[in-house]
Amino acid sequence: MFEDDEIAVTTEKITRNQRVFINQLDTFSSRNIGKFLSNCVIGASLEEITEEEEEEDESKSGVLEPGTAKQKEGTFQVVGTVSQPDPTHLEFATETYYGISREDLLLRLLECDIIVYNITENPKQVEEAVWAISALNEEINRFEKRKIFILLSTVMTWARSKPLDMEDSEIPLTEEDYRRRKNHPNFQDHINAEKLVLKFGKNARKFATYVVASGLQYGQEGGILHAFFKMAWLGEVPALPVFGNGLNVIPTIHVLDLAGVIQNVIDHVPKIHYLLAVDESVVTLEDIIKCISKSTGPGKIQKFPKENAFLTKDLKQEALDHLLINCRMEALYVKENFNIRWVSHAGFVENIGTVLKEYKQSRRLLPIKICILGPPAVGKSSISEALCKHYKLHHIKLKDVISEAITKLEAIVAPKETAQGEDQSEEEEEEEEEEEENVEEAQELLDAIKESLEQNAGRLEDQYITRFVREKLKSVPCRNQGYVLDGYPKTYDQARDLFSHEDEEEDYEGRGKMVPYDKVIIPEFVCALDASDEFLKDRVINLPESVVAGTHYSQDRFLRALGTYRDVSTEDETVLNYFDELEIHPIHIDVGRLEDAQNRLVIKQLIKEIGEPRNYGLTEEEQEEEDLRAAEALLAKETAEQAEKKRQEAQELEEKKARWEEWSKRLEEVKREERELLEAQSVPLRNYLMAYVMPTLMQGLNECCKVRPEDPVDFLAEYLFKNNPETQ
Repeated sequence: MFEDDEIAVTTEKITRNQRVFINQLDTFSSRNIGKFLSNCVIGASLEEITEEEEEEDESKSGVLEPGTAKQKEGTFQVVGTVSQPDPTHLEFATETYYGISREDLLLRLLECDIIVYNITENPKQVEEAVWAISALNEEINRFEKRKIFILLSTVMTWARSKPLDMEDSEIPLTEEDYRRRKNHPNFQDHINAEKLVLKFGKNARKFATYVVASGLQYGQEGGILHAFFKMAWLGEVPALPVFGNGLNVIPTIHVLDLAGVIQNVIDHVPKIHYLLAVDESVVTLEDIIKCISKSTGPGKIQKFPKENAFLTKDLKQEALDHLLINCRMEALYVKENFNIRWVSHAGFVENIGTVLKEYKQSRRLLPIKICILGPPAVGKSSISEALCKHYKLHHIKLKDVISEAITKLEAIVAPKETAQGEDQSEEEEEEEEEEEENVEEAQELLDAIKESLEQNAGRLEDQYITRFVREKLKSVPCRNQGYVLDGYPKTYDQARDLFSHEDEEEDYEGRGKMVPYDKVIIPEFVCALDASDEFLKDRVINLPESVVAGTHYSQDRFLRALGTYRDVSTEDETVLNYFDELEIHPIHIDVGRLEDAQNRLVIKQLIKEIGEPRNYGLTEEEQEEEDLRAAEALLAKETAEQAEKKRQEAQELEEKKARWEEWSKRLEEVKREERELLEAQSVPLRNYLMAYVMPTLMQGLNECCKVRPEDPVDFLAEYLFKNNPETQ
């Protein structure tokens, strides 16, 4: 299987770390392959896998905990390009490159031992892969050691291949038939890239090139099948769509098994250079969609013309091409020569439980299960509605559950029209037989319910309520998104009967008080609301008459219900004790102390305790509404700020004007006071001048006029000095 020199090189590689380049590490396929390889010990796939290793848990399937990749010795060092400047969840990567030039990228490629170019997700990467293989081939004389180039392609390059035997279409195509392959019209560039990669691999001692044709990839966060998982999980359609007749066979492979194939190619350096990467399953599009629908959706499928596929927003052209392929294939070489710890060897349908668990965990689509308990009128329903709206959960009210269950039973027992004269499939016949059995069971249960209501004055016995509520909690919508259970259970026994395992209910008395609970339906958060009787009475009294009419908030019924609740709450074993025993400790909130009629503070506190929502987030319509509300709020804020600014400016102008007037008045007053002061101070001087100076001055002026001296001023001064009355 190996050449001598290949074995020597492989042995040398095991002793040191190997640098692996993968393009677009932030996409579904490349990210999972990179994460897998970063946790793989170099050369590990050369060793045979024992039965004990096959039975080990998923921790050795290549799924890596964040932050551990760089700490492992002897593993592959993963580097690569990314499509976003700040990619998230790439702790496994040693280096990432964004928006670098071709020259810089070539330098990075030359530093790597293995180059993996994934062209299964983004058709634009085909041109870059062709450039990369060509550029590396030109630099082959500079290689210090052998490099491996792996082109991760798609089975769409086989889409129009004819069967080996036209009379027996069940004979699968294998790697040996790759020269006969014919591509889908939309994948011409892919097959050209495959041919170029195989052409440049002739000097395998320095540059070994491989093409791995991958089936439709699934697993982890979903891949192409994500659109159907999302449709099923949201539960917004009565049936999942199947495009065409659904009988086309789709080659598939789990993304981690695909990563295992690439790991084996790197370790084994096989002689064969074209490999298929598909699992052992032979499944049709109908099988896949029906499996998704039954496991996490409405349980039904509906066939549509192929043209309708283009109306699905989440499905691009490349995805539709993969879903409509019809090709039976077998990865013979991989099966016989590689050592892979298969995650899903038997295929998608056989491993739907594991696939679904991976999908929900990868996308954090974990249900939020809440139970709201408390006395009447404390605000359970309004708080439950607010939490359901915030977290997109299902509001479970006892009255609605009972009404819905009885309506459903009546619909089952109602006579149905059956189509006659038409050929029926085996599945339809089996469904009819099951329906007949269900009708008998439904009729018996319906009769028992009516009898219970008659004997108990219109109240239903706990056994039926428990049955209906449990069925509701186990329904697919509640398992997917979660629920808010409003005001039930009310007693310890009701809680024990509701949340215990159905097959163990009868044995709980003999084994003690603690019963193993059903983890599927047990609430994750329990909120115990409370308030004083006076507070609750005042709240009911202040309710509008339109709200009180027809409810238990009338005076007699409310007081009776409140008294019953207080009696139950003082028993030795309460419903809160049940949850405490399971270490699901209730969140106690005294509504009366918060003094918030709308319970906004309670809701805010619960949201803080529960945490972030665990769903797909807002839909496009909801996002548009949210953006519109945000824009309106921003506009209103800006308008208010502008109005406030104008008001402040006008106020400042008025204040400035008032200050100016005040200052002008004060200035005039100061001037007047100064004038009066000057006048008062000038009176003695004026009197003196009039009495002593002016007469002499007049005489001096007259004399000056008579004499007409050359210097009148000097003459006048001398005259005044000689004739000063004080000196005489």
